[in-house]
Amino acid sequence: MARIAGVNIPTNKRVVIALTYIHGIGDAKAREICGSVGIPAERRVNELTDAEVIQIRATIDRDYLVEGDLRRDVAMNI
Repeated sequence: MARIAGVNIPTNKRVVIALTYIHGIGDAKAREICGSVGIPAERRVNELTDAEVIQIRATIDRDYLVEGDLRRDVAMNI
């Protein structure tokens, strides 16, 4: 099971669908992440190599506000 941004993403789903389990990543952002890392849309999470998981994790950490940081930002704005 891959753990990205503190979330265990399901291993039997496609990467594009599995990334949407992370708070703050929807369909468009998931496709954008897969495109920037170079992962085909039809690849499943259990087919990813460790290097690809690390690339996805680094891209999300560098470019996107997700999970705890996003929740805190939204709470502070309210």
